[in-house]
Amino acid sequence: QVQLVESGGGLVQPGGSLRLSCAASASIGSFSTMAWYRQAPGEERKLVATITRGGVTNYADSVKGRFTISRDIAKRLMYLQMSSLNLEDTAVYYCKVTFGVRDYWGQGTQVTVSS
Repeated sequence: QVQLVESGGGLVQPGGSLRLSCAASASIGSFSTMAWYRQAPGEERKLVATITRGGVTNYADSVKGRFTISRDIAKRLMYLQMSSLNLEDTAVYYCKVTFGVRDYWGQGTQVTVSS
């Protein structure tokens, strides 16, 4: 069993920045893939960014050049650095890890972009 806890969400003005964190209860070096998803009101959950065990990253087109996914293996943390935020980035952000054949999700953290 893997527990994930997101933090760092909040209210930010358009053009601002936030850094989300995802703390894992197990060594993140054992996860094949770590990812950030987001779900806006009335919409389905969508993939934002991924990072593999080998450190390869991938991003949704909507966040390329603005968001950066990273991790600190020693601290068991994954991050999502978000900049140039706009209204469309408002959502609950979730971290997900794949360990073996299972996916584990955090409880989510709210990001609200508003003036």
